[in-house]
Amino acid sequence: MGALLERLGVELPVVQAGMGGGLAGHELAATVSASGGLGTIGFLAPGDLRREISAARRLSDGPLAVNLLLPFARRAHFEAASEADVVVTFWGSPKRRTAKVWIHQCGSVEEALAAREAGADAVIAQGVEAGGHVRGTVPAVELLGQVRGALAHDYPVLSAGGIADPSDVRARLDARAEAVVCGTRFLMSEESGGHPAYKARLADARDTIVTELFGMGWPAPHRVVSNAATLRWLESGPRGPAWLRVFQRATAPVLARLPVPMQLRVAATQKPSRPMFGPAAATVDGPPNLVEAGPLYAGECIDRISDIRPAGEIVGELAP
Repeated sequence: MGALLERLGVELPVVQAGMGGGLAGHELAATVSASGGLGTIGFLAPGDLRREISAARRLSDGPLAVNLLLPFARRAHFEAASEADVVVTFWGSPKRRTAKVWIHQCGSVEEALAAREAGADAVIAQGVEAGGHVRGTVPAVELLGQVRGALAHDYPVLSAGGIADPSDVRARLDARAEAVVCGTRFLMSEESGGHPAYKARLADARDTIVTELFGMGWPAPHRVVSNAATLRWLESGPRGPAWLRVFQRATAPVLARLPVPMQLRVAATQKPSRPMFGPAAATVDGPPNLVEAGPLYAGECIDRISDIRPAGEIVGELAP
């Protein structure tokens, strides 16, 4: 067991990714933490984030993390996240903004070095196989080796992307990862907040697409499985129409500052026929139109995941 996990009181080298917008809420995070891993609550509005942390604390006294997306995180988000044990940041210039244990998710050696210099307690090296918003550009095992070689031997590096079964975990630990970070496998759990139709679609999926189609407010590549929106708008290429990507980049500074509740109201109006697609995913208590008109985030490993199981059982299976 690595020193960082011991410091946090995490028993097993399994971290559940902080999938935002309600996909990774208190029930999933608390179950993972109670099972010996590190559960993570995904990005939400500050008030919702506080409520989710409190709800998770009522279910488990295990260590708890919160994931913050830097393009959208404000002071109030960091204040709310301080009630957790770990703050994970993603997608932006690394800068320490918390007194808690801070982990920054990276997609390159350069970003990992910048995070260490900024005082991060650890980094997550995200490979290109990962679902959701993809920072990495090379396979996870390759990036892990590069980052591991660039940092001090005792500096904690976690590995994300392509984790579906115990053999994946063992391979990353053998390559000197402190722990693995799993998103898709926990999205396909009973406790995740994914809409049932979203989970059913993933259970049948065998391949993924890296696209920028769902970039309204956040023009970044994201890995998804196909739905009506992708079938309609990606005929000319997986990235999406060039004019749409130009529009997304031009409007991102304004749209990224919309309050989360307003972003969700906008998401509820999305239709596959209209190319105005934001990053909000289909959740059990969210607008059902997002199953066909929103991103169905999933990693490349979805072809090896076809069942929906209890999160605690998943932790136990993955742990070496």
